[in-house]
Amino acid sequence: MRFEALPLAGAFRVSPEPQADARGFFARTACMEDFAAQGLIGAFVQSSISYNARRGTVRGLHFSIDPHAETKLVRCTAGAIHDVIVDLRPESTTYLQAYAADLSAENRHALYIPAGFAHGFQALSDGAEVLYMIDRAYVAAGARGLRWNDPALDVTWPEPVTVIAERDLAYPDWVA
Repeated sequence: MRFEALPLAGAFRVSPEPQADARGFFARTACMEDFAAQGLIGAFVQSSISYNARRGTVRGLHFSIDPHAETKLVRCTAGAIHDVIVDLRPESTTYLQAYAADLSAENRHALYIPAGFAHGFQALSDGAEVLYMIDRAYVAAGARGLRWNDPALDVTWPEPVTVIAERDLAYPDWVA
């Protein structure tokens, strides 16, 4: 696996290094030892998927608060998404900065999202499926969110929004 540090402190793009032969290829997408060698959490105890039927669907921006804050490895396994992360850690040098990347089944990239970040995405194709690997079990009491179009976060969505949950529409703007 290749780890590429992103402009937001502690966040990484993780790319597989396929070993190809006549059958196709094989590649690791997560290895606790490789993550540990980068100083990252690599023990993922829960995995989840989201299926997004319509292009333009927005999910997020979601995060969990301490003591339930989650570190995630997010990958698109079908179709394509525009993935967005926002650093919400007040002590961070990249506090309130956003980063976006297109993840797809074709490019096979993943984003390593440290605890203390908000996360959301927009489906760039019908039938986009996203796999989340998470370092701890989900606790509903710790779940929070920010409004997907909060002007303080300077997030640009590439497509018109076609579907968004009422819950996501009702989230507040970020207040430091």
